[in-house]
Amino acid sequence: MQATAIVAIFALILLGSFLAAPRRATLDGFFDGRSDKGVQPGLWTLVFSQVTTWIFARSLMNAAILGFYYGFAGVLAYAAYYGSFLTGGFIVGRLCESGAMSVQDWLSARFGAVGTACYNSVIALRLLSEVFANLIVVGLIFSAVLPEVGFAKEGAIIVVGLVALTYSAWGGLSAALRTDVMQMLIFLLVFGAALVALIMRPGFDLAAIVTAQGSAGGYNAWILLLVAFLQVFSYPVHDPVMMDRGFIADPDTTRKSFLHAFWISTLCIAAFGAFGIQAALEGAAYDTQLIGTWATMFPSWVFVALMASLLISALSTLDSALSSAARLAVVELRLAPRSLAGGRAAMLVFALGGAALTFWGNQTLFDAVAVSGTASMFLTPVLVVGLVTQRMVPVWSYLLSFAAAMLGALAYMFRATDMVAVVLVDGHKYEQLLQICIVVLIVGFAAVLIGARRVDARVGG
Repeated sequence: MQATAIVAIFALILLGSFLAAPRRATLDGFFDGRSDKGVQPGLWTLVFSQVTTWIFARSLMNAAILGFYYGFAGVLAYAAYYGSFLTGGFIVGRLCESGAMSVQDWLSARFGAVGTACYNSVIALRLLSEVFANLIVVGLIFSAVLPEVGFAKEGAIIVVGLVALTYSAWGGLSAALRTDVMQMLIFLLVFGAALVALIMRPGFDLAAIVTAQGSAGGYNAWILLLVAFLQVFSYPVHDPVMMDRGFIADPDTTRKSFLHAFWISTLCIAAFGAFGIQAALEGAAYDTQLIGTWATMFPSWVFVALMASLLISALSTLDSALSSAARLAVVELRLAPRSLAGGRAAMLVFALGGAALTFWGNQTLFDAVAVSGTASMFLTPVLVVGLVTQRMVPVWSYLLSFAAAMLGALAYMFRATDMVAVVLVDGHKYEQLLQICIVVLIVGFAAVLIGARRVDARVGG
């Protein structure tokens, strides 16, 4: 019964996404999100699009899992990443004041082709991880609710990937924006019902939720919170979905959209994390990314609502990631002509790449966040010194900061190997991640500040 309801609801959402997508595709709509009449997206279209693409399935699962293991501190640590809307809005505003129309514009003016090449390589990996991680959640859900179907996981990944690719390839960014609004409204309705059921559940105690230590205690979550504070300045800049939405409307609308997206998405993440905390408080056993746990804890309709919420957020992020992939390949990298065919070809490549990773790569959901967040940290010293203080940063400083961040990301990925383990602290992986982040920032800021000082000295001389 549960499986039938989930499949039926999701099928209706897929159908609704097709109907919400624009009937006619234009180049301005496909790459810049303009309407058929060339009008920019409105405030709440931007807000809902920002929120629903950032409270994606991977994030909802991460919040719940961290809540289960580390209690309220775990949810707070993950919610801290949503401060990216504040830092991202600030950076977008500064970029627009400088006359840049994208992050690549600013980097190209400062560091030339090598600057954009480094940045584009990071966001290409980010987009692949977005497709991969959200398809993984889809597969986990259907393998959990259809255990008797041996190919449920693989079949769901293929079907959902194809559907998202189909309507995304039709309308590009304009399709993503329009479907995001529809998907967000459904998400709020479905998830709101599940949240009310949780609050009304016998034994639910808000004070217990806020003070919960989780099944593993809260210490490591406080470490993760420090990591989030170190990464939150650069994190939004390496997310092309957020950055793409920062340059498609006027500055005032954009600024307001980032502020509203911050508080709405943070509340949603905290609320979803409460489901993981409640599972730990009730002593439930951890089962299949909490999906199996919730199936035994809650009434059928609540479980169905939770799964529908995850599927909606996965679909929303998939179409947005694909539209950003098209913009990256065509507008920024110029690997194909600025045409509908070129954008659609780029979408196909990223969809196939992300889907392939689901059948091969690491399926630990938070690792993708940690690795990409660490890789993005080369931007922190560059933006603080070059954009905020408006000092000149030489190319060699930029490249050294980039190299440090890439090595840091690789160190976290391969932390279990003997060669890497010998230089890391002997502790939990979050302690190791904190160590890596601190070293990356020290090297990056040293390179950028020394380089900027030498440039200042030459100019002064």
